[in-house]
Amino acid sequence: MNSPGSTSVEEILTQAAAVAGADATGAVPIRTGAHAIYKLRCGIIARIGKPGSMDAARRELWVSRWLNESGIDTVEAASSLDQPIVVDDRPVTWWQLIPDHRPATPAELGEALQRLHSVAAPTTFTLPEYDPFSGLLETIEFATTLDDGDRGWLTQHEQQLRSRYQRLPAPRRHCVIHGDAWQGNLVVPPDGPPTFLDLDKISTGRPEWDLIQLAVDHSDFNRLTTADYQSFVTAYGGTDMTATPDFRIFADIQELRWTAFAITLSTRNPGAETEAAHRIACLRGRIDKPWTWQAF
Repeated sequence: MNSPGSTSVEEILTQAAAVAGADATGAVPIRTGAHAIYKLRCGIIARIGKPGSMDAARRELWVSRWLNESGIDTVEAASSLDQPIVVDDRPVTWWQLIPDHRPATPAELGEALQRLHSVAAPTTFTLPEYDPFSGLLETIEFATTLDDGDRGWLTQHEQQLRSRYQRLPAPRRHCVIHGDAWQGNLVVPPDGPPTFLDLDKISTGRPEWDLIQLAVDHSDFNRLTTADYQSFVTAYGGTDMTATPDFRIFADIQELRWTAFAITLSTRNPGAETEAAHRIACLRGRIDKPWTWQAF
């Protein structure tokens, strides 16, 4: 018997598919970040969650059904397959393929977020409260690829950001948020509406967390032109995060989260280890903005 955590994602997929009644032969990997995502030949997407994330996987299925019933177009679970299936403590869920899609434009994302933020929270289950610091200290503390200098600086940086965030005024709004809102998580098929993907961070919280990623892309990375960013702002209703007095605290936390993600991947990906070191150097002020960070 394999010890917990020793089963490869390919083996997990094969075993889960056999239990659910799907054919994983020839499955194509799409992404291997926090979740491993595969495309099956039958037009199904398999999503393999992190160890111990069964409750989150169940909630993603509930969220998909609830949002679609609420008029928010969202990726749909494959109702023909049993799910979630757990293999080696990792839940596997099955989703309908959205064929031939493209990432949303900034304007399409702004409009979709405006609608999402107007939806009343579900009554049949409870969404978690969004915690921007979730897992950060653990990632920093247990990362084997960090030297003591970077580990100490990141720990202090996280504590300072947490203190600054806790001193913010009470939020003007508290609503349903996506939690990882960028153009790649809202996809547009040729003959259909923009559709939300990656539902694992759907929660309740400050709407700023859904606005900060594009604001930072524009301000700190130049990944978004002024015209594209303004189209996002206009479509959302006029809220420009870069013009708010609290912009920097949201931006700094988001950039630390992106850095922690690269650190998490670095134990099994030499490219991610190099990228994590680069991101830390940026945060520490050793590289001038605009920054260039590689995506994973």
